[in-house]
Amino acid sequence: MNKLRVIVVRPGKSVEELDRIPDAVPKDGFLWLACMREHFREHVNALQIQLNGLTGRRLLDLHVSDLLNTQLPSHFDYTSNYDVLVFRRLADGEAPAVLRDASGTPSSHAKKGDQADSPIPVSRKVQTLPVGFVVFDNVLLSVHPEGCSVMEAYTKRLLLLGQANPEHTTSSSPMPHAGVPRLPDSPAEQTLRIVSLMVDAYLDLRKVMTRQLDHWQQRLMRPNVRFDNWGGLLKAQQALHHLYDICEDQRNAVSRWMDVLEDVPAPRTDEARHQLDQLLVRCRDVLEHIERVSHHIRQLEQSAETAIQIHFNIQSNRTNDVMRTLTAITAVFLPLNLIAGIFGMNFEFIPWLHATSGFWWALVVMVLIAIVLIAYFARKQYLSSTDIE
Repeated sequence: MNKLRVIVVRPGKSVEELDRIPDAVPKDGFLWLACMREHFREHVNALQIQLNGLTGRRLLDLHVSDLLNTQLPSHFDYTSNYDVLVFRRLADGEAPAVLRDASGTPSSHAKKGDQADSPIPVSRKVQTLPVGFVVFDNVLLSVHPEGCSVMEAYTKRLLLLGQANPEHTTSSSPMPHAGVPRLPDSPAEQTLRIVSLMVDAYLDLRKVMTRQLDHWQQRLMRPNVRFDNWGGLLKAQQALHHLYDICEDQRNAVSRWMDVLEDVPAPRTDEARHQLDQLLVRCRDVLEHIERVSHHIRQLEQSAETAIQIHFNIQSNRTNDVMRTLTAITAVFLPLNLIAGIFGMNFEFIPWLHATSGFWWALVVMVLIAIVLIAYFARKQYLSSTDIE
């Protein structure tokens, strides 16, 4: 994988990948510099000089530190010359559709019955990595983690889109026909496209989290099944909280960028106004996707909490059923024990004690009392358990 990729994007025309950074930005397009974080760390001074030659500006030291910081949350900052966006994406090792065994290798022959109980990576803490974007007017610098699949996927898509030179765009009509894929018009639009690709991974992650939590909810609802995976459920809830915090940072970053775009003076030309509208629409689209993820996470958290409460209510009802049944059985034997205790007293003269049929009369009375009490308790449903599906 290339440590630094240099791509020239000519909107409405073509996409070209270069072997080196050119001395000047093409007049009919913009330049995209996509580099790995380690490469940026090792060649930051050389890149600063090249950026100064291309844009006439250098990056501030604080922004360089932000681009190199792997623990930085999603955020947005801007200067009079460029904008800086840091956006955290899912790590490649947390592919939601892959089941892994204890050693971390993908398991392609997992049994169907064990699939729901297998350790899915999302049940652990959600792993994310930051991607930094520096957006100039005609240059985009993006700093990616090592082996960034998002950069490779978008680069491949961009090159394929550049090969299919759109014939629907003319010089008199800058807007292509509806439904026709087009090249990005500016570095800002390309940044939003890459960010949208990252958010799509979070949308896919919801399906795995929903499937696993639904499985646990079904187990929690079963009264005759002992649920003992409380550690996994706690880790899943922690992952949900962590993912919600990530979405909040992402939403704040995109919202701040959108506020900056809305404060830009109204462009004078129709093409410039169209490009600004495209950026605002894409910002709103990314925000809507992030909000969908946040809303779904909240629903999953509430569903998990509700399932836990219902589980303990079911266990409490089972305990109450057992105690009610034991109490009814004890109430049946109390008068029988009383009769047995009376005839077991050490008095010399007790009625029926020395009678030939005394034992049988006492036994009949005790049986009748037991039958009457059992019938009474059965009618009151004291001997039946609560029917829970």
